Amino acid sequence: MAKRTKKIRMAARYGPRYGVKIRHKVIKVEEREKQWHVCPRCGKKKVKRVSTGIWECKSCGAKFAGGAYLPVTTAGKEVEKSLKSILGETP
Repeated sequence: MAKRTKKIRMAARYGPRYGVKIRHKVIKVEEREKQWHVCPRCGKKKVKRVSTGIWECKSCGAKFAGGAYLPVTTAGKEVEKSLKSILGETP
């Protein structure tokens, strides 16, 4: 009898559907989403996702908007950089 492959962590719910590449991408995104992230207010690694784009720090209680899967998006980082350069602060 042939040896079966293991289920793919969080993407196991899709079974054999959608293909391996897509399921691996889903795993990568969801694992990063479910991690603890650094709070922009208190600096502790206690930020969790409440809903799509809404993040909350479990330590200081700060709620803020961010990306759908990560609290800080690359576009947001670019905007911060440009604002700092306009205001004369060093990045």
